[in-house]
Amino acid sequence: MPWSWRYEGPDGSPVAGPAETFGSQADAESWIGQTWRQLASSGVTAVSLVEDDRVEYKMSLQPAAE
Repeated sequence: MPWSWRYEGPDGSPVAGPAETFGSQADAESWIGQTWRQLASSGVTAVSLVEDDRVEYKMSLQPAAE
């Protein structure tokens, strides 16, 4: 089953991002680990990991509050 990322902006609405697909969850997570800073600087504030149409989890790209 293909894995991909969905991208959200500050108001929670979908925003455009790279249309990458991955053969495994591990590959998708490795990719986001390498590119999250670029995504965050382009306005993406959260991502959801998706397998087919099922959301595995959602993750913020914003720094943790201190």
